[in-house]
Amino acid sequence: MLALALLVGLGPWLWVTTGSRGHIHTLEDAPSAPVALVLGAGLNPDGTPSPFLAGRLEVAAGLYESGRVQVVLVSGDNRVVNYDEPTAMRDWLVERGVPASDVVLDFAGRDTYDSCTRAKRIFGVEQVIVVSQGYHLPRAVTTCRTVGLDAQGVGDWTAERYAAVWASGARREKLAAVKTVLDVATGRDPVLGPPETSVQDALAGR
Repeated sequence: MLALALLVGLGPWLWVTTGSRGHIHTLEDAPSAPVALVLGAGLNPDGTPSPFLAGRLEVAAGLYESGRVQVVLVSGDNRVVNYDEPTAMRDWLVERGVPASDVVLDFAGRDTYDSCTRAKRIFGVEQVIVVSQGYHLPRAVTTCRTVGLDAQGVGDWTAERYAAVWASGARREKLAAVKTVLDVATGRDPVLGPPETSVQDALAGR
């Protein structure tokens, strides 16, 4: 029973780490891709990006400013009227010089699997740089690659100064990997809807 428990517990994490090996980069050595996919990470009470989300957006802005990506797809939660991650993410980027025409919003990115799957199936993205915190990046990259994206990843490490929250998030990744394996194995459909051309339109308009 112990061996089975270890297999169930460690197997998904080994899958995550193996699947992302060689695909995680720093901002300085990141490859180029048409699109950066920024995953949501919560809002402050005033509706602005949380420190963790701001760290991700800072990386995305750096990728855009360096010419490594041309469009930023911001994917987050908007299930209730007064909680709108994608709009807050766009506003943050625009305030820092990224043109609004180069920011595409996904309002149904409720978790990592949903964001990756929707990027592929709804927005027609093929090649992407995923942006998240460093501890989350292996799962994010592996998930996106598993659902068919040619995905690389660049992580934010500035939020590591929030040590307790960072440590809690890192511990959570082991359990989240189990859920991701189940999502992939069952082919769970996220909230979908009709295909959107907004990413292609943004790329064509450059």
